[in-house]
Amino acid sequence: MLIALTGGTGGAKLIEGLSHEVDLAELTLICNTADDFVLNGLSISPDLDTITYTLAGMSDSAQGWGIRHDTFTVLSQLEKLGGETWFKLGDKDMATHLVRTRLLREGFRLSAVTDRIRKNLGIEARILPMSDDRIETRVETTEGEISFQEYFVKRRWQPEVKRVFYAGVEKSRPAPGVVEAIENAAGIILCPSNPITSIGPILAVPGIRAALNRATATVVGVSPIIGESAISGPAHRLMAAEGWEPSALGAASSYATFLDRFVIDGEDEKLRGKLEALGAEVVATSILMKSLADKRRLAREVVALIEK
Repeated sequence: MLIALTGGTGGAKLIEGLSHEVDLAELTLICNTADDFVLNGLSISPDLDTITYTLAGMSDSAQGWGIRHDTFTVLSQLEKLGGETWFKLGDKDMATHLVRTRLLREGFRLSAVTDRIRKNLGIEARILPMSDDRIETRVETTEGEISFQEYFVKRRWQPEVKRVFYAGVEKSRPAPGVVEAIENAAGIILCPSNPITSIGPILAVPGIRAALNRATATVVGVSPIIGESAISGPAHRLMAAEGWEPSALGAASSYATFLDRFVIDGEDEKLRGKLEALGAEVVATSILMKSLADKRRLAREVVALIEK
């Protein structure tokens, strides 16, 4: 079984590549849920949905979120009625949130709801939320404390960040199957996701980092940073706010206790010595995924490093 820890658009790109290169029945994805929030009464799980739509062949790859060719009739009417519309929910996307909200209110756990949705969409790969417990990434800015989605989407990551923390994580537990999947994995991939707000919350759930430290499978990470900037999004800003070096080295340092191999862009070859000092083998290649061909090539290279 191949395991991937993922979140955000960078993770979804690599997962799309993997979906064309590996047996999906042998792929398990552990997704960040600290971005989850409630808007207009609906329970929204952005990272779970992005991965679900990607594996179902429905994702809008051009914008990196949502469903391809979706419409926004409900959102338009909601705006007229004074509802919150800063988070762009398409009509088909809305159906996912309606189903999730109903099932959660009926007492189903998030992991069970996620499994039902992925089965209804004919997805063979297993999708696990990192936890069934409520965890929320909060961003403390110079203008006050806000949720990550408010910072990232509503405020377009403009406020200056003072710190990031995961509310509720201390009392959380891994979702059923997460620790077992890591312990029994044949290979583990850390996707090129934001190390603060995508991979960071997963590792912060008590028991998950320890499981990775115990894992006997090869762990391969892919850098979300090229040079001094994130490939997409504000990872470099958030890393700097947390006192991390905003670079491939900063990302790898947070995984050092369990990382076996780390994939960087050729532009960061100058960091090889410092990266190798962390104890991981370093592989330089092109990690920018602009096309499906790019995603598939990088996926093949990562899988080859696991099988090496």
